[in-house]
Amino acid sequence: MKALTLSLALAAGLLLQAPVSADTLLVDRVQAEVLDIPARGQSMAQVEVRFGAPERKHAAIAGPGDRKHNPPITRWDYAGFSVYFEYNHVVDAVVAKASPGEIGPKPVQ
Repeated sequence: MKALTLSLALAAGLLLQAPVSADTLLVDRVQAEVLDIPARGQSMAQVEVRFGAPERKHAAIAGPGDRKHNPPITRWDYAGFSVYFEYNHVVDAVVAKASPGEIGPKPVQ
């Protein structure tokens, strides 16, 4: 037991002396900047009125089987974010990475 305590103390001491590096997390940036993105439930028309025409509109994609369980999902790409619609209402808006060093989802090609 004494050896385990000593090992933990040594490991903690080494961690405290390690060089510190800070990563920019996408989540932290989004929370800090309070970005203006579409809210869940808004219609396609409301999004287009507020944010203008998207840079790119992707065709709707539906899963296999019936539309009730696998509704069509449409994606619109704007300069700093993408909006996902189920039928014609927003289900999510995702902020793009600001720089290659930012940790978060990989950009969509």
